[in-house]
This record gives sequence, C-alpha cells and structure tokens, in this order.
Amino acid sequence: MESNLVDLSAFHDLAKTDIGAFSPKPTSIEGDQVEAARSLFQSPDGTVDIGIWECTPGRFTADRTGSSEISHIISGRVEVSRADGETRELGPGDLLVLPQGWKGEWRIRETTRKLYMIQSTG
Repeated sequence: MESNLVDLSAFHDLAKTDIGAFSPKPTSIEGDQVEAARSLFQSPDGTVDIGIWECTPGRFTADRTGSSEISHIISGRVEVSRADGETRELGPGDLLVLPQGWKGEWRIRETTRKLYMIQSTG
C-alpha cells in the first residue's frame, strides 16, 4: 500500500524557511512590491498547493475565480478588502479564508509571510 503521508519536516519553523528569490509582484497597484513563494506540497492531481509566500509593503489585486485559499499569517500586517469594500485587518496568528469567487485587494502594511493552501477547480 502506497503511503500518502507528507514529510512534516518541510513545515518546521516556517518563519525562517528559505523561500528563494524575490521578484516583482505582477498584480501590484501601489508600491514597488516584490514577492517570493515556495511550494511545500502539491497533490498528485495538482489541485492542492500548500506553501509559504512573502510580500513587501504595497497594494495588489487578488482574484480567486478559479480557486479557494486558506492563509495563516506568520508575520507582518495586512488589510484585505473585498470588492464591496468590507475590510479585515490581519496579523501574526490570524487565519483568512477566501472562498472560490472572491475578488478584492490586499494592502501589505509590513512585509508579510503566510502559509497558504490553494485549492483549484482543476
């Protein structure tokens, strides 16, 4: 029988995990934002991706039309605003759920690192 266990050592000390080189954020609309991400797990069918993402201060648009996302903020401060204007402030330890179809903006107040799980529709 094949084992489907994930190597949990990949998720150890996420605040210090190396996530690679930063590059310009393509959806940035304010600030000279750069971001980096490192995938720690992908499902065999490619519909689930779990990893770490970090981004510098500024503002960017986000569109979850084809996927949903759960994020746990590891460090930093953000404001997340839905298209209708509802805003939430988040910091270390906070959890954010963006259901499929969510659209809005992120305002990064302090360089922010998060653990994310994105589930695509396939």
